[in-house]
Amino acid sequence: MSKEKLWKAFQQHMGYTDEELALFRANPRNTRLVEETPEFMKYKIIAEVIESHGCHSLHRVGDRIVMNGNGQLIRDECPEVVCIWALQPLAGIVGIIFERFAEHLDPNQMLFNRVHCHDVGLRCGGWGQILMKVYVEPC
Repeated sequence: MSKEKLWKAFQQHMGYTDEELALFRANPRNTRLVEETPEFMKYKIIAEVIESHGCHSLHRVGDRIVMNGNGQLIRDECPEVVCIWALQPLAGIVGIIFERFAEHLDPNQMLFNRVHCHDVGLRCGGWGQILMKVYVEPC
């Protein structure tokens, strides 16, 4: 797809006027991110539960929270119930994955690829906790 076709599709998707698109494109970071987006969509971002204890949402080892390459949940590939506290820490690590994609670096080589939910766990006054490994795989 040509860059101009990509930008027209993006503008339509976002519902931007020509003026809003020009404002958006004036930021080089935005331009870079959008122009790399087609590459992102060749991948899925996976947050796989590798430890679980006392999880009220019943997330278990092996459960996968699956997102497209833009960090949007793919409902049909996620557990029926996804805890909001499991999603919160994923925002930061997905940002790291975006950076690695934009730099044409392997996102699976990021140094810190594990996050835990925001529940502090039973021993610290919470209910439970899960630990997730985050990685990228081709679609």
